[in-house]
Amino acid sequence: MLESLKSYEDLRKLSYDDLNALAREVRDLIVEITSENGGHVGPNLGVVELTIALLRNFNPPKDKIVWDVSHQTYPYKILTDRRERFHTLRRYGGISGFANIFESEYDAWGAGHAGTALSAALGLAKARDYTGEDYHVVAVIGDASLTIGMTLEAMNNAGSLGVDLITVLNDNGWSIDKNVGRIAQMLAHVQVNPLYNTLRDKLYRLLPNRGKYWGSKLEDVIKTIVQDPAALFEFFGFRYIGPIDGHDIRRMDEIFKHAKNLKGPILIHVITEKGRGYVPALKDPETFHGLGSYDKIDGKPRRKPDAKPKYSKLFGRAVVEIAQRDIRVVGITAAMPKGTGLDALRDTLPNQYYDVGIAEQHAVTFAAGLARGGVKPFVAIYSTFLQRAYDQIIHDVALQRLPVRFFLDRAGLVGDDGPTHHGVFDLSYLRAVPDTVIMAPKDGDELRDMVYTAWKYEDGPIFVRFPRGEVPVHPRWERVNLIPIGRWELLKEGEGDVVLLPVGYFVYPVLEMAETLADFGVYPTVYNARFVKPLDREVMEGVVAKAKYVFTFEDNVLTGGFGSAILEYLSERGLLDGVKVVRFGLPDRFITHGKKDLLLAEVGLDRESLLKGVLATVGINLRR
Repeated sequence: MLESLKSYEDLRKLSYDDLNALAREVRDLIVEITSENGGHVGPNLGVVELTIALLRNFNPPKDKIVWDVSHQTYPYKILTDRRERFHTLRRYGGISGFANIFESEYDAWGAGHAGTALSAALGLAKARDYTGEDYHVVAVIGDASLTIGMTLEAMNNAGSLGVDLITVLNDNGWSIDKNVGRIAQMLAHVQVNPLYNTLRDKLYRLLPNRGKYWGSKLEDVIKTIVQDPAALFEFFGFRYIGPIDGHDIRRMDEIFKHAKNLKGPILIHVITEKGRGYVPALKDPETFHGLGSYDKIDGKPRRKPDAKPKYSKLFGRAVVEIAQRDIRVVGITAAMPKGTGLDALRDTLPNQYYDVGIAEQHAVTFAAGLARGGVKPFVAIYSTFLQRAYDQIIHDVALQRLPVRFFLDRAGLVGDDGPTHHGVFDLSYLRAVPDTVIMAPKDGDELRDMVYTAWKYEDGPIFVRFPRGEVPVHPRWERVNLIPIGRWELLKEGEGDVVLLPVGYFVYPVLEMAETLADFGVYPTVYNARFVKPLDREVMEGVVAKAKYVFTFEDNVLTGGFGSAILEYLSERGLLDGVKVVRFGLPDRFITHGKKDLLLAEVGLDRESLLKGVLATVGINLRR
């Protein structure tokens, strides 16, 4: 069935039995490809029928379909213009795992972070009205997006403007982990409330014979009988339709045809099942939200036999150790307990754990309030998502010098998820904030030491950033150490005038490179530059200032990063004379998706490129 489709318009020629068979084929293809490439499995399996119904009733690229987060666009890619390329999903040079306006004309809006769809769709709808064009705008948002302030702000604005805009609420009860908060509880209630659904269905059958006025009155009566999310959306000026079965294509056809003829903002509440059609994803929706390659038969993730622990797991273990010693320690996550490792704290000490939903801004200021009240908050957020709370870091935490401990997972290049998820700006945007400490561990044991050091630090906010994936060496997990603030670690004392200053991820690769440099008669001094702020003044004004060549290595953009800090320090103190500083880091452009080693090679940060760069600087031409 799928192979016979020449365009998505052919969906309108198929019977409902054929459409259901097609949905199964799309699911099979998603499982086939993601089992090899990894990806967001559960969310995509849940929206296949919804995607089919959207494409039967709307006409992209003329009509604009805006997907929130857009990690659930695999069926859309398959059914529009990317079926032949779908095997390249998330591969270097292949199609993205998210919507991307540069990839296809059918992608009306690019995304990767939650909560942007409704604002973008409202902008597109008003642009349509300003320019006098005629097309539909549809925003597809998840139920977890309703915990995001930006979504509610957009709803408030859309309702006041009265713009023609259709919003589809894809309600599966999950974001990444199980949804939390009062709105999630309300939606869960209406999903399982048989009274509401029965009365609503009877009401709609009565409406054609009772007129608009009495239909409205009957609906008001139902809302007084049962708890109903319509009250929330209608408060914002949206006309609410639903809930409806998001796997019933016939019913969605009826609703979408009806909604296209209505004026003003419309919200269609669709109930879907995350992971539908694939038993492993249904049994473990949390894992199958997003994962690497897996066995498509039993769903078990594929792991190397000698796999080392992941940073996130070790972080969670370290937090639990400290929280068991200090009842004032609490962990805070923004809907990412498993991804950040805080599920260990949740499962061990639930009273010292908070999941605030997809609400990074609130998470940071909530933590600030806790710190002001004498609690010790540990905030675990991916580097890319902490960008969303920059004002709160400055205004609510740093300005008041509150001891909030931040742990930035997925710092640096994250690989297959691409530019929306690379954590490559944090050193730059955090360095600019006064009264902060910024650390980066070289391995799992040092991460544990930094968690311990952050616990003891009381003079203001402290940030620890670490990469995605496995630690470089198996942790010993022996006695934990307090690290003196601003003190680097001497790893290798050289004999010449070359100093290597790697940060975090680059420490072990640079140490290995130092051994190779010795084969060329270059004997560098190597420091673990574990503090990006403050810098180690003793090393800077001693070893570094006296060197002839200083090389910095970071998985952050060069603009405003660690290398910039070194140059600024030496320049401001008149110590640059006779010192050549060469910075290795990420260029001033967005980096695509793909395996991390391929991305590092693309930007000249793989081991061979680094070696060539250092040797060329010191006057040795490496020919290989």
